[in-house]
Amino acid sequence: MKHRTAVAWSAALIAAAGLTACGGGAKSESRPSTAPSGSGAPSEQAPSKAIADAEARLGIPPKPDTATQQRYIAALDAISRDIVNGKPERAVSRGRSTCGAIHSFPKDHAKQVDQTRQRFSGATQFTPEQAEKILQAVHTHLCPKN
Repeated sequence: MKHRTAVAWSAALIAAAGLTACGGGAKSESRPSTAPSGSGAPSEQAPSKAIADAEARLGIPPKPDTATQQRYIAALDAISRDIVNGKPERAVSRGRSTCGAIHSFPKDHAKQVDQTRQRFSGATQFTPEQAEKILQAVHTHLCPKN
């Protein structure tokens, strides 16, 4: 009987410790519920800059301006309307990631094409020939320096 009681107490203590460590659901008065006012701007910009710096090291360009995005989307639509499929932000995100593949594998064009095909395929599966055209559009419009 003592063993069962000890196991039950241990389980209860572990559960309580887990809730305490994870925030538990009850609001703690020692933690502010909102960001502190005044000096919030630098801390909000720091993660964005850190992310942008990391992406740049990986060959991922910043989000394109509106005109560049429109030209890029038009180039993809000229290949197949199924690439963008009404979701231009997703097409831009996938294109930016493809720039990372171009950067990571500069001498392996076949790998770039295959990763592009995989990245852009979803409900619609694209051929290697279409992936080659998508890769060219990405390179031309989103990361011409890669």
